[in-house]
Amino acid sequence: MASVYDVVEKAAKTGKVDKGVNEVTKAVERKTAKLVVVAKDVEPKEITAHLPILCKDNGIKIVEADSKEKLGISVGISRPAAAVAVVEPGEADINSI
Repeated sequence: MASVYDVVEKAAKTGKVDKGVNEVTKAVERKTAKLVVVAKDVEPKEITAHLPILCKDNGIKIVEADSKEKLGISVGISRPAAAVAVVEPGEADINSI
């Protein structure tokens, strides 16, 4: 089973990802997101609380990552990422997590 970080990193390198809560929210509302990853350690929780509901309503798979720091690194940015949406998986197998 691939780690969520491996899948996000591969998608960022070979496909397309949206980073940040606002971009992820738009991708889910437009139904362009194939997978949403939310960091567990986001404070306050309200920042990402709407995403599981939106994903459920739109039939989009959502998974949790344990660290926003590691999530940021896996998408290739030098800042923590509260949420990431995989829009084009590229070579990443989003069903492996």
